[in-house]
Amino acid sequence: MTLRFFNTKSGVKEEFKPLDPTNVRMYVCGPTVYDRAHIGNARPVIVFDVLYRLLRQRFGEDHVLYVRNITDVDDKIIAAAHANDEPIDELTARTIIAFHRDIAGLNALPPDVEPRATQHIAEMIAMVSDLIQRNFAYHAEDHVLFHVPAMSDYGALSHRSLDNLIAGARVEVAPYKKHPADFVLWKPSQPEEPGWKSPWGRGRPGWHLECSVMSEKHLGASFDIHGGGQDLIFPHHENERAQSLCARDGTSFAKYWMHNGFVTVEGEKMSKSLGNFLTIEEALNHVQGRGEAARLLMLGTHYRKPLDWTLAGLREAKASMDRLYTALRDAGSEEVDEHGEAPTEVLEALDDDLNTPLAISLLYDLAKSLNKAPNGRQKNRLAHTLHTGANLLGLLEQRPGKWFEDIIAVDAARLGLTALEPEIIDDFIAQRDAAREAKNFSEADRIRDALAAQGILLEDTPEGTRWKRSC
Repeated sequence: MTLRFFNTKSGVKEEFKPLDPTNVRMYVCGPTVYDRAHIGNARPVIVFDVLYRLLRQRFGEDHVLYVRNITDVDDKIIAAAHANDEPIDELTARTIIAFHRDIAGLNALPPDVEPRATQHIAEMIAMVSDLIQRNFAYHAEDHVLFHVPAMSDYGALSHRSLDNLIAGARVEVAPYKKHPADFVLWKPSQPEEPGWKSPWGRGRPGWHLECSVMSEKHLGASFDIHGGGQDLIFPHHENERAQSLCARDGTSFAKYWMHNGFVTVEGEKMSKSLGNFLTIEEALNHVQGRGEAARLLMLGTHYRKPLDWTLAGLREAKASMDRLYTALRDAGSEEVDEHGEAPTEVLEALDDDLNTPLAISLLYDLAKSLNKAPNGRQKNRLAHTLHTGANLLGLLEQRPGKWFEDIIAVDAARLGLTALEPEIIDDFIAQRDAAREAKNFSEADRIRDALAAQGILLEDTPEGTRWKRSC
């Protein structure tokens, strides 16, 4: 096997050679828990969940350690709690519960360790003290700052010079800074804000410091993979790298850096002001809680490329999942088969920098072969292969019967609306198309008749199915 991943720091694909094959270690930046997670937050969760599954397949489940943190002390959290007029601990507690529920709906495996920033304050104070002692940080007006010019290769991760980094970023101007790019390791807290005693007064850690400490605590000063969204490359990951390397001699911090691309919604940057801000919960509601459809849409674009989330794309992904589950159901495969070696072709696709679009196309090919299999023995073999390949992507993790369970009742409730919305009608048409492709004509007729009973008439044409209202 040869695993190859694109390393943001080197700018090329590299063969993955873990520091210790018996202890493969990965750290991924998790949520700052001040609000519901949105679909942009969902992308790294799904991408690195697939990577986690692949590493477990290649090195063994007991030889991979995945850490994803929770940032539970941050200026955004303080501001949100104030705006909501609620205690910070209550805000973070309910937001963490919601996050876990949302990503479970996306079939994301839990990490092996999920540290919280507030549980590591003593270690953060210790790292700041070490950086001051090594002359990489200084204390000024109740703040402690990292002195960026003291690190010779600052900017090596984001491939930009220090001057360019400053010009292209929002640099906080403060009179106590020795250099404009110096960033906060420790800041003072007001009496009403969360804070901890330290040698520099009561205060709280900077965001970058939190991840440096949590990764070291649970993975060691040197580990294999650091992941996150592309937006974190600078300043967050650049500053993490600087702190960690300067605090410890003879360490490499992260050997490989992996970042997923941005997410847009219907071709535009997601923004509450534009009205296109979409939470994971809202996305799941669009597919009646069938999160594998949302997951398939995410994985249909290579992780390093930009992803445009559209409602049409989500409906198409739902229809594709219907086809995959229909192939298993019609083959009589109701057991969820999560064990065994995944098909070689799927593994090889993922080995090549997580080529999930290729892996998904291979699943479609397997489903077509399953539909055409002439006997039970071949159907069983292909169903097993489809299950194990899909499981590597976090797909087909339900029984087919469960996937389609209560769909008639759900349809009845939706069809009971006085006026069906066009997108709901399109969703039913996509379900009917999936049923027809799988030669499940009784299901296709049921959907057609149910729509007709609500005054929606379908017309099949060479260009596709059209619909109109009978009254």
